[in-house]
Amino acid sequence: MRFVFWTLVCANLLLFAVGRGMLGNVDAELREPARLRNQLAADRLVLLSGAQAQAIAAAAPPPALEADEAPEDEAPPAAVSPAAAAATPLACLETDAFAAFEARRFETRLARLDLGARQTRLTVPFQEVSSYMVYLAPQGGKEGADRRVADLRERGISSFFVMQGESPLRWAISLGVFKSEAAARTQAAMLTKQGVANVRILPRGPQSQRFAYRFRDIDTAIRARINEAGRGMPAAVLHTCR
Repeated sequence: MRFVFWTLVCANLLLFAVGRGMLGNVDAELREPARLRNQLAADRLVLLSGAQAQAIAAAAPPPALEADEAPEDEAPPAAVSPAAAAATPLACLETDAFAAFEARRFETRLARLDLGARQTRLTVPFQEVSSYMVYLAPQGGKEGADRRVADLRERGISSFFVMQGESPLRWAISLGVFKSEAAARTQAAMLTKQGVANVRILPRGPQSQRFAYRFRDIDTAIRARINEAGRGMPAAVLHTCR
């Protein structure tokens, strides 16, 4: 009983001391006025409402990332050098072959571009086809021609001509000359059905010249202007140099 008595007495004394503030007021120190008095430069602190705090947070810029904190999926923009921005020259372009009158007209239009040494005219051999010959190529000289003539006669074919003179077709056998390629092909097919082997078709006509144009070190803008100069001319199509 004495132990319980003295325990109660000590507890009452402890509560009395706390109530009087003799051991310090813990509750007061946790309240806002006391915390403000303990802050450094408390006279400069300003209490904000919730709306004011949200407005300030929204207006603040996002924190900058350090170099090693940059997102891995975002690569820094590549710098565009003046050389890369410039048009890349094309190595070499050529046209098809123009007839003489179209070549003069094309050159007149090209003169406005002032291409100088970047433009070159090429001479292209050309054959003006006026007819098509059905024939048997020379084989074995005169003796070979005689053997083939005999074979033609045995097959009932009498319309032919043995070519002579000084030419690559000496001792060839002509089986007819036609104005159109279609007519020549019809004749060749008929002779093949009759058993004549190795029938050929040869375009014939005078040799002439045509002109093509080569362009070097031009950019895409100049290429477009060359295309414009050749508008309406089938031979003006541009392709990579052969």
